[in-house]
Amino acid sequence: MLNRRHIRIKVMQTLYSMQQNDSDKLDGGEKFLFNSIENIQDLYLLMLTSLIEIQRKEEDFLAVSQKKHLATSQERNPNRKLVDNQVLKALSESVSVLNALEDRAVAHWHVNDQYIQILINEIKQSELYEEYMNSGLVSFKEDRNFVWRVFTEIVAPNEKLYDFFEDTKLTWLDDLPLVNTMIQKQLKQLTEEDLQILVPRLYKDFDDKDFARQLYRKTLLNSAELNKEFVDKTPNWDSDRIAEIDNIILRMAICEMLKFTSIPVKVTINEYLEIAKEYSTPKSSIFINGILDNISKAYQADNKLNKIGKGLL
Repeated sequence: MLNRRHIRIKVMQTLYSMQQNDSDKLDGGEKFLFNSIENIQDLYLLMLTSLIEIQRKEEDFLAVSQKKHLATSQERNPNRKLVDNQVLKALSESVSVLNALEDRAVAHWHVNDQYIQILINEIKQSELYEEYMNSGLVSFKEDRNFVWRVFTEIVAPNEKLYDFFEDTKLTWLDDLPLVNTMIQKQLKQLTEEDLQILVPRLYKDFDDKDFARQLYRKTLLNSAELNKEFVDKTPNWDSDRIAEIDNIILRMAICEMLKFTSIPVKVTINEYLEIAKEYSTPKSSIFINGILDNISKAYQADNKLNKIGKGLL
């Protein structure tokens, strides 16, 4: 699920949090880092199971309506197309999802089901729902496209959910785009022959987890030396004038240049420029690009870049 840029962002957030709390405890920061990464899976499960809860809540509603003493004809014989949706049923029966929910002890919707009702209300007020329920068709393709569109157009951008996640775990706000993209991709790839939803691994492989640990440790433990690498090369800037996030980004980028032999310098610079554009001031990416470009050229001239492999400089 995670890509290298998101790992870099998680390390940056950890270092920023430590700096704000005036902490330099290696183990405490590392625990925060990996908890923050592992919590991404909880967010993934919450977003995915919101679809399951929508189906369950609607099924309960139909059952109660049928038992009314003065139930209408429509209530006695309701349109069950939503609750019988093949994709929603497959999600609710997914062994991978059920096991992950148990392992991670995720039960937020049981105590916050008002958000599920908000989603149901928005779905029922949409043209998408009206068209789906009254199309007269019953097909896997229609079921899948409906669920994908509900997630993409109603669930993923929902402001109430956004507020809920912000109140629950602040770091989740940065994880939402990653999680939503993963779920959209999974839903789109479902076929009638293969309706399995598998909870993705957090890391592509062990190297990615080790990259997170080593980038955090090497940046933190070499902080003073890394600061000197760019402060000395910015004579027109006092260190106090460099924004905290920019300072952390520069340290991480220089650390990566010097201590990660398999990562090309161009990749490092591009990655941290993109992070700066998203997390720092409007002018930061220009400032950071200038410093990193000058530093990388100086390193190459002095043979300080110990890169392994062709094209890594």
